[in-house]
Amino acid sequence: MQVLGQQPYGTTGLISAPTAEMQKDKTIMIGGSMIDHNIYRSSYWSNSREYDPFTYNYYLNITIFPWLEVAYTCTLVKGVHGSSYWPQQTWGKFTNQDRSFHGRLRLWKEGWWKQWTPQIVLGANDPGSYESSGGGNITFDNVGENTDHLTRFYLAATKHFTFQQWGTLGVHASVIQFDGLDFDNDHVFTLGANFRFNRQGDSFCTKALNGLNLMGEYYDGVVNVGGNYAVWKDRINLTASLYDGRYWSVGLYFRVCLK
Repeated sequence: MQVLGQQPYGTTGLISAPTAEMQKDKTIMIGGSMIDHNIYRSSYWSNSREYDPFTYNYYLNITIFPWLEVAYTCTLVKGVHGSSYWPQQTWGKFTNQDRSFHGRLRLWKEGWWKQWTPQIVLGANDPGSYESSGGGNITFDNVGENTDHLTRFYLAATKHFTFQQWGTLGVHASVIQFDGLDFDNDHVFTLGANFRFNRQGDSFCTKALNGLNLMGEYYDGVVNVGGNYAVWKDRINLTASLYDGRYWSVGLYFRVCLK
């Protein structure tokens, strides 16, 4: 059971909270999202009227090995009104994109030692920065100084419980250190759960229900709910989330396993 609900990052996880779930080996995902600007922690996104109410992104996600997932995400950027950096003709228009890289490394597989032991994953979102805000070589010095709007590091744990005739419950917890713009060394603890239906039977309602994966989380002081739905053989998936009970985001991604 794999969850992809992290629309700002394009990585495996809940709505915003990371999990220790991994995609199947050699899985490729291509997708994009329409995201409410209030979800972003950086004031660049949340306080700029150019992004009210939505911005957009697209991403490529590859699980190279069963223990390593990497992703490349581009978030569309508008010229800010009154800015000395953006030419006036770009104000209020999509004119650039914020590029970010993401990685997830599985440290411990669920049930390796004892049946009750959880899976553990170490992850990083947008850990590098460009030498200048307009591009250039990637550097890992002075993280959070230029373009690191999504920068965070985390350790996540996940445990699954199977309910016969119904499906599988995933319970998730993580510790996150935010290190992006405006949020240096901010630590939070998250809790979340998801339930993927796996009913037996050939009826239309049963098959339709089995494509549904519900999720909820406590993340940085707010409660978020959402889910993803497999429209066609888990290849085409829709995602939707409600952040803090107020802010909607939706997305679409295509997933294929080459192995």
